Amino acid sequence: MADGREGLEFCLREKPDLLVVDLFLPGMHGLEIVKIVREKLPATRILVLTSHPDGELPSQLIRQGVHGFVDKTAPLNYVLQAVESVMKGGMFFAANVPPRANAAASDTVPVRPAPQEQPPQSAPSLAAAKTLTPREIEVARLVSEGLSSKEVASQLNLSVRTVEKHRANIMDKLGVREVASLVLYCIQAGIVKS
Repeated sequence: MADGREGLEFCLREKPDLLVVDLFLPGMHGLEIVKIVREKLPATRILVLTSHPDGELPSQLIRQGVHGFVDKTAPLNYVLQAVESVMKGGMFFAANVPPRANAAASDTVPVRPAPQEQPPQSAPSLAAAKTLTPREIEVARLVSEGLSSKEVASQLNLSVRTVEKHRANIMDKLGVREVASLVLYCIQAGIVKS
């Protein structure tokens, strides 16, 4: 594709199962493409690749309904893992995102403010949250709030081994592989507040 607009037109015409998009494209910013694809093709899974992550980017992507985010400088097998996870209905968010140096850092990605509503509930990844038991939701919420398995066990009066088993079941059911993806999933599904 010559530019972002041509890529968007192709996507809207062909209706792919997966859209892999860079953010900085000639002709149209990647987040504008994401917004239009989310509106017109809600079943399309979206994976963002960029070599310019900033501190605000992960939350922007979550609000826009993106299913995954990987730094383009990551090894190829890492990117392939992200594609596989997103295609299976999971989420994959991993990149080295530097902290914000100052308020101007948020200006590096030109994005219209996202509405404060949740992404479409028809997304297969959000449906997986309904398979969690009340205890698993409780564990997922506490892990997403930054508590270790030992701290979760103490707070819920469980053994560490039981908490680890719950964590493994949660991650299996949701199709995530690391805690960062679990946190982002829980935010998107409304289990925890961002």
